[in-house]
Amino acid sequence: MFKRLSTDTINTILIIGAVLLILEIVFYNGGLIFSVIFAGVLIYFGWKNYRSLWGKVLFWIGSVSVFFTILNMMAIRFLILVGLGMLLINYYRSKNTPQKVEPVIRDDTPLNSETSPIFEQKFFGGQSTPEYSYRWHDINIHGGFGDRIVDLSHTVLPDDEAVISIRHFVGNIHIYVPYEVEVSIHHSALLGRAAIFQYQKAKLLNQMVSFQTEHYKTKKPRVKIITSLVSGDIEVKRV
Repeated sequence: MFKRLSTDTINTILIIGAVLLILEIVFYNGGLIFSVIFAGVLIYFGWKNYRSLWGKVLFWIGSVSVFFTILNMMAIRFLILVGLGMLLINYYRSKNTPQKVEPVIRDDTPLNSETSPIFEQKFFGGQSTPEYSYRWHDINIHGGFGDRIVDLSHTVLPDDEAVISIRHFVGNIHIYVPYEVEVSIHHSALLGRAAIFQYQKAKLLNQMVSFQTEHYKTKKPRVKIITSLVSGDIEVKRV
């Protein structure tokens, strides 16, 4: 998300936050500095004597005081609102302009060369299978916001079993599987829907869905899919 922002934009946000902080200290909340210093003293002496009961009490009283004092600052509220606004804008951008890329096999990649994973650990934004991939690498990622698209139609699956493991916060997961590939799916969601081949689940409320094709245990190639979402839909279909 922050990679899309220019340096000037980030500097402007920081300058506004600093101006709000100075204005609050000078005109609105002159006792703010005293509160922070007093809480800092409590934290210091509490940490120095943390093994004793009164030390723990002083430390946590100071920590809670600093937390709420900072949270009540106008500058901090401004930065929180900016962060939430950027989060919503980035999420709707990823929904309105999804990018789907099919992997292309490159025969010129050496077998013993170091290769990059298909997916990166990415908290914001959508993500899809890479444009070039010589061989399949199991997917095991954690995500935050945005959609995830996995297209298996133009990649080479291993002889034993391919594994896709995606743990995601908010967003949809789309997985496209060739007709000759057998599939086993374990999906859990706090809130969402599931469309797995002919299986349709209109509403998932803190539920787990398991699905397995008829010849999964006896035929190859096959792929094992393990996914979990806090909020979002999963779609698995043949291509």
